[in-house]
Amino acid sequence: MAEKKTESMNLVQEIFLYFLAGIRRTLLRFKKRKKIKEILTVYYMEAKSARISGRKVAWITSGGPVEPLIAMDVIPVYPENHGAMIGASKMGTDLCETSESMGYSTDLCSYARSDIACATVNGGPIGGLPRPDMLVCCNNICGTVLKWYEVQARYFNVPLFIFDTPFCHTGFSEEVRRYVRRQLDEYVLFLEEACGKKMDHERLSNVGKLSLEAQRLWQAVLDTTVNRPAPMSAFDAFYHLALIVTLRETREAVDYYSRLLERMNDRVARGIGAIPDEKHRLLWDNIPIWHRTRWLSEKFASHNACLVADTYTSAWCGSMKYIDENNFFDSMAEAYTRIYLNIGVDEMARMVLAMVDKYNVDGIVMHSNRSCKPYSLGQYDIAKIVEKERGIPSLIIEADMVDERSFSESQVATRIDAFMEMIKAMRQ
Repeated sequence: MAEKKTESMNLVQEIFLYFLAGIRRTLLRFKKRKKIKEILTVYYMEAKSARISGRKVAWITSGGPVEPLIAMDVIPVYPENHGAMIGASKMGTDLCETSESMGYSTDLCSYARSDIACATVNGGPIGGLPRPDMLVCCNNICGTVLKWYEVQARYFNVPLFIFDTPFCHTGFSEEVRRYVRRQLDEYVLFLEEACGKKMDHERLSNVGKLSLEAQRLWQAVLDTTVNRPAPMSAFDAFYHLALIVTLRETREAVDYYSRLLERMNDRVARGIGAIPDEKHRLLWDNIPIWHRTRWLSEKFASHNACLVADTYTSAWCGSMKYIDENNFFDSMAEAYTRIYLNIGVDEMARMVLAMVDKYNVDGIVMHSNRSCKPYSLGQYDIAKIVEKERGIPSLIIEADMVDERSFSESQVATRIDAFMEMIKAMRQ
């Protein structure tokens, strides 16, 4: 019996080693190719095999301070990014309905509803997210994440760290700086306890510099659209955004955006535009309608209109001006507090006006997002300010980023047609 048990254990070990070797071969093969889908495949495979490799996984909000996780060799996973994938894969409605059958209201964020449902059925385009060892929730994007992450922390029975950033109505005070800075120390202590080791602050500094380099490159990519014709559209930016969210503090992101910038500059030099006959330039506001990005892209293109910029993709590099490269850890307090969704409407309007001028746009398309109240709340005021200050019109599309039940294609098509006719008339 002892011999049979030993043979069985050896067989299990052989299968385990074969499985691990297969993962490593796959990762090596993908890492040579460097396309965004392959990079993300490697990322999710590493996260899903973290227990085999002895690493820990943390679920973190998209606006949360991720660099300390990387410095502690923890793999960060973003439920919101997963929600975007669910929306783009047109799986949102079924998962939202599943969460509603669990008792969650249709008025809740569809990212939260689809993620909560995914956890119970291992659903979604990648068969559910890898099980977390901890959760990190930063409320600089909205208040929903607090309860959303509490629900998931209870479901998985793992520790939760809440990183609280006060809302910056008119500015950033010294009291807020001290308050948030103290939490960074608490965050490090949380990670040290969860990981069973001390933070390497020199490594954290190096990770911070890499993160900042990726953000600068991403902003440079976005800035290529100041050219006419724009070498890419906001819909292209929605696709290329993935790495600045999930892997911005890695060499893979830096290399990818370096190559992308070269490609966009080459298109500019050769006069190649995202829209072959670009006549109208527009600005997008709010999270994309993930389940209709292609349709919207083609619809605006039919009017020779290019959405040359947006407030969403620039949010991951907008606060880098507050980062001190030589004192990354301390300056994180301001950078992670003063992001686009954590400021007052007047400051939002000033940022939109600056983008209108920078990208020379003829109109604004605003997604009044049923799921994202903080992003949608001040849109009518911003539209009025922009029209008064710059004399350009705004189109407000009512929809949801993931839940297709809130989208009427015929109504949206009619409104886009009317909006574009207005812009054409104004330019005559």
